[in-house]
Amino acid sequence: MPFQPPHPSRFHPAAALLAMALPLAHGAERAQVSVANDIDIARPSETITLPWAEVNRILPGAQIQHIAVKDAAGHVLAHQVTNIAPLAKDPGGAGVAYGELIFQHDFAPGEKRAVFTIEQIAAIAPVFPAQAYARYVPERLDDFAWENDRIGHRTYGPALAAPAQSGRRKEVLVTSGLDIWFKRVAYPIVDRWYNKGHDHYHHDEGEGMDMYNVGKSRGCGGTGVWDGTTLATSANYSSWKVLANGPVRAVFELAYDGWDAAGTKVSEVKRFTVDAGHQLDQIDSTFSFSGPARLDVAVGLNKTPTDKGQSPKVALIERRADAALMQWVEQASNGAIGTAVIVPGADGYAQDALNNLVLAHVASGKPLRYFAGAAWSRAGAITTRQAWEDYVANAAIRAAHPLAVSISKLPKD
Repeated sequence: MPFQPPHPSRFHPAAALLAMALPLAHGAERAQVSVANDIDIARPSETITLPWAEVNRILPGAQIQHIAVKDAAGHVLAHQVTNIAPLAKDPGGAGVAYGELIFQHDFAPGEKRAVFTIEQIAAIAPVFPAQAYARYVPERLDDFAWENDRIGHRTYGPALAAPAQSGRRKEVLVTSGLDIWFKRVAYPIVDRWYNKGHDHYHHDEGEGMDMYNVGKSRGCGGTGVWDGTTLATSANYSSWKVLANGPVRAVFELAYDGWDAAGTKVSEVKRFTVDAGHQLDQIDSTFSFSGPARLDVAVGLNKTPTDKGQSPKVALIERRADAALMQWVEQASNGAIGTAVIVPGADGYAQDALNNLVLAHVASGKPLRYFAGAAWSRAGAITTRQAWEDYVANAAIRAAHPLAVSISKLPKD
């Protein structure tokens, strides 16, 4: 079957121009990927991951620039192949430096199985438009920003926390809270909004705006250690590492130096997994400490998330069945926003002066997985409180029911 362009309903039109009619490689092997889904709800933009070692086992010698991933109708799907650190070279051509093959599929309600093919092609595979992106931002001190085609975020490094030098003006903010950049376009905006000649992102000029308030709060999904009455939080992130960067998924880590939590020194590393098509990011937070067998940690939402002058009406929703905490905020002139955190295995709810909190137990060195994100009515996808509640409830169900992925060899075409 000839190479076909990506399905226009799922990918940027530029991908169709890049994906020309390309023949299969001579004598090429093909693999079939079968994905099982055990729930009935729709699962749009479901991310499918497969260890590259499995691809290499079925298609020995396959090169990442000479493969195509197709759905059952023959449409080419955007895909990416990640690296495995610290391996950087593959002198034997065996694929040992690669990590995972990643692509996406929209599961319709009741669709229990989807089948895909991986084919070796003769020409170079197209470069797909980025739908997930993360980077360090030296243009503004040392922000770290990330986005997908739905929503954007940023957080802050040590340069922002450092005191201003004598005689110089500089913003100073000590926080490990997570900020939100609300988008109304699918294309990447981080680079555009940080451009020194732009600097208008506090006003909606058609692409979206930065209107979320973080301050010293947890923002949308920041963490801390809870002792029953007080939340002990880290300072700004101390280091960063990008592990994968689109087009389908971005993965990065932020490390936080040790802080005092009621007499226990705690440090933290957060790993963010940012997938195209999702309002919520997956976050795996690993806390390191000695002494107690476990600590209670909290994941928070800022109680006062809006800019001044918006007369916000904040509805707080606790969904104990889903281990979720969410807000729906009606604003005077900037539309409505939804925020949410989902903490599987949560152990209750709490609050302090700045935040509403979801609580969970953690052991040292064992990651706590949770999900955090937001939506904006002006983006068009989620425009009501009920739609936001439904989205978050479905996200919790999807997280509890991972897909089952297998790969097998097909006859040569």
